[in-house]
Amino acid sequence: MAQINDLFRKRIGIPEHEKVTFERLANILDKTAKTIPFENSSVLAEHSSAISEESITDKVLIRNEGGVCYELNAALYLFLAENDFDVYLVRGVIYNQGWSTIGRTHVAILLIHEGETYLVDTGFGANLPLKPVPLTGEIVFSKNGEFRVKKVDSEHGDHILELKLNHKDTEWRIGYAFDTEKTVEQIMELDEVQTIIREHPQSPFNKSPLMTRLTENGSITLTETSFTKWEDGKMTKEGIDETRFKELKDLY
Repeated sequence: MAQINDLFRKRIGIPEHEKVTFERLANILDKTAKTIPFENSSVLAEHSSAISEESITDKVLIRNEGGVCYELNAALYLFLAENDFDVYLVRGVIYNQGWSTIGRTHVAILLIHEGETYLVDTGFGANLPLKPVPLTGEIVFSKNGEFRVKKVDSEHGDHILELKLNHKDTEWRIGYAFDTEKTVEQIMELDEVQTIIREHPQSPFNKSPLMTRLTENGSITLTETSFTKWEDGKMTKEGIDETRFKELKDLY
């Protein structure tokens, strides 16, 4: 769908006719992370659209909203596919002081380039690699931190993403596990993920608003009660009320 290619370029600010090569993916991931926020307003809404190319395009690229992993990475996946990359969607299990109990609800992208497979992710909140991460265990360095993918034998998948964010992590930690043998065959399959995220009692995203976006020098995160800014390794946190929340929300 050429419309996706044109709209995605316009949304993140890359030239209409610039060829998207593997070497330029880091720039595209950086621009995407700074332009399209990770936010859960659609999860909290009373009604949601079934996941499809059309619904993703409308939400993220026409209405210029943000989204959660299955929306943001679906949009990026469609854009990369339109630009002739060999890409697949996969589902993963988040690790946060223990493995998530609601199943494989994280959605990311696998990209094959010159016979090597890479993990690409623009839907993991502020924990974004900002570069393709090879599945070889090689450490990738970006302005957001260090990232690597290790092969494992786990009930949650055959690989895990590990990360060490700048100014936040002193040791490696697990981000999520994913299974390279269980790819998403059709984008509409992500409806199952959307249903779990919207309805499961233990879903972390169906309780209260959350918005986060990377910036040139760090990140910003907005909740109902706080506005947190990381800039050049320094954190400031502001307690806010409903009025201030609405003001800040418009900045996203």
